[in-house]
Amino acid sequence: MANIWFIIFPILACSLLGFLQNGIDINGMTSNNSKYNCGCTCVDNNGDGQCDRACEIDYSALNEGTSSCPFPRPPEWPPLLRIPNIKYRAVKTDDSNSDLPDESCKDTKSCPASILLTGNNQSLGETLGGNMFPSSSAVNFSDVMDTVLKMFQGTETMPGNPNYLDLAFFTRRPIYYVQPQCFLDSTSRVHIQVSFFEGKKVVRCVQGLPLWRNRSSKVNDELYKGYLKGNSEGKINEIVAAYDLLNSNESNFNVSIGYNSSNGNNSGGRFELGWVPRLVNLVTNAYLKYLRGPGTKILFEFVKEMPKPETPRWMSEFAFVLAPPFLTWVILQLFFVMVTSLVYEKEQKLRITMKMHGLRDQPYWIISYAYFLSIFCAYIMCLVIFGSLIGLKFFTLNDYSIQFVFYFIHINLQISVAFPVAAMFTNVQTVTAVAYICLFGTGFLGYSLFQILVETTSFPKFWIVVMELYPGFSLYSFLLKFAQIQNTSGIEWRDLNDSTKGMREVLIIMLVEWFAVFIISYYIDQIKSRICGKSPWSFLQNYWKKPSFQSEESNVQIQMEEPEVRHEREKVEQLLLQQDKSNAVICYNLKKVYPAKNGNPEKLAVRNLSLALPLGECFGMIGLNDSGKTTFINMVTGLTNPTSGKAFIHGLDIRTQMDQMYTSMGACLQHDLLRETLTGREHLLFYGRLRKLRGRPLTQAVEKCLKTANLSYGKVSDKQVGKYSKGMKRRLCCHCTHWGSQGYFY
Repeated sequence: MANIWFIIFPILACSLLGFLQNGIDINGMTSNNSKYNCGCTCVDNNGDGQCDRACEIDYSALNEGTSSCPFPRPPEWPPLLRIPNIKYRAVKTDDSNSDLPDESCKDTKSCPASILLTGNNQSLGETLGGNMFPSSSAVNFSDVMDTVLKMFQGTETMPGNPNYLDLAFFTRRPIYYVQPQCFLDSTSRVHIQVSFFEGKKVVRCVQGLPLWRNRSSKVNDELYKGYLKGNSEGKINEIVAAYDLLNSNESNFNVSIGYNSSNGNNSGGRFELGWVPRLVNLVTNAYLKYLRGPGTKILFEFVKEMPKPETPRWMSEFAFVLAPPFLTWVILQLFFVMVTSLVYEKEQKLRITMKMHGLRDQPYWIISYAYFLSIFCAYIMCLVIFGSLIGLKFFTLNDYSIQFVFYFIHINLQISVAFPVAAMFTNVQTVTAVAYICLFGTGFLGYSLFQILVETTSFPKFWIVVMELYPGFSLYSFLLKFAQIQNTSGIEWRDLNDSTKGMREVLIIMLVEWFAVFIISYYIDQIKSRICGKSPWSFLQNYWKKPSFQSEESNVQIQMEEPEVRHEREKVEQLLLQQDKSNAVICYNLKKVYPAKNGNPEKLAVRNLSLALPLGECFGMIGLNDSGKTTFINMVTGLTNPTSGKAFIHGLDIRTQMDQMYTSMGACLQHDLLRETLTGREHLLFYGRLRKLRGRPLTQAVEKCLKTANLSYGKVSDKQVGKYSKGMKRRLCCHCTHWGSQGYFY
């Protein structure tokens, strides 16, 4: 089940990203609608049946998809000021000034559009208010382009999202031109052609009413009782805008402009594209007329959006946003598999069993490293190939060679880190929980913290490099670069020279960490695999230090020692002084004390055991439960470190020469040293090869062991050991642990 999930997880992740990327047509292309649905459509230009992509905008069809379309040449729009609807325009109330019109104007639809002015110079303010709106005795509707559209224009229609389409020209609401006084016949339906729009449109006059206020606080009070707010009586009195002239005079022009931007569709500041510039132009032209006469003005012909390339829709953008954390989880899953596998070998004593059968540390490292590397290279290959087949741009747009170089380096870094991390744990359940926390925590922290800091230009780059020393963040950093390709041609080798992207730094960090961690990992493993781990250089002693048989004076005070025990200890001391190598086993003052734990005192398991066993002697050790028999066996077989004392097996010191000792040792311990995913036959074949059996002799030995262990009937020998009964496991373990051994312990 674990292997199935291991394979399915990246497929599910890529499928989800592929759905988000391709679930909707991000290019706006449609096959069953002749209109330009999102700015683009399929057009057969040469009759070959192939789809040629053509991008335009059908402005008459107000489609939501226009925000995704490319706008190399945005249209020009007349700068329209937003005029309140007739039912919301400011009128006289009990708490308002008497200069506002009576509420009866709403019945005749003649309510003016009010603008408030204040400042230190009332005469200047009243003059500017009178200059704001151009006057015309009559409007020539036959030449509306030269009259109405060159006047001060406005609309009560809210803008679209975004302002590529000004909805004023596509709704039934009129376009206003503002005058000091409107005539009775000042409404007409005229033909308008502006930019891309051409058609009939209602054009209506509205009176512009400038009103003076003595205090800016009064202006604020009236202005912000505007649209959707209302006054104390619950009535909505909307003011177009307000101007505070401050200290303006003939030689100084200083103005603050206020307006109420609250509205029903939460368009925020989008309508400011035309509104705010028009308000600025309005008061500026009024001031120029005040200084230079009515013939002076600043022309304000149009507003337009900035040109923009095509942008994906939200689902496609979401796919690129999710790609780094999702693929971080997919790739870090390899680390989780490695660590749990290594800890499982330690917990089940499988590695020490293999060492007993002649597997040295160097071959173990080479085999384990090569196995993980080959499996995970195949895993990454499948990930990239599957993602490319379903069309994920994350893979297809980025250079494949740089992708594989990055993945290869990071996989090697993961393998190197897995060994020292596994050395910190002895329980598979514990390391599984920790690995899952690191797995998902890296993705979430990468998305919610690291990515934000990387994209913040003010954040020091030094600290980004420090964070990338953590392999999970260096992985996330590179995946983030791969994901930032919506509007680019993807990542290529030349991008490594771009210091702003920081890709070269990430690769250097991973390369240096790979080699450094690999050396440290091997060093830690050697320390952990030696009994005498007190000195960090202890494993190097194998290469120059020879075992010493000199007796060390014991500081242990022995009280009430039995005569047989004292006699055996004296015998061992004599053998050590004589450096006698004729005995198979010599133990001197061997002691094991387990430290205090969970409030319990320390426990003495083996107390100063001295023992000498001649060659060829069959020795039996009996005792009560919890008397230290198993602890003694574990110490002399290398499974447990002794607290003090020494022991020699065939003249080899268990503290420094366990590797040489394993070539002549076999041990069948209380628990089964079996890998549950292998079959019984595979176990025997594996351990037989460790004992240098090959070909026909190996096959014959395996069959003989299966018959002896009563595992040759039916298909029992080809079943996974995890499905065996306890007795079957015990029989198999006994035969696995004495292949060609010269001696073993029970």
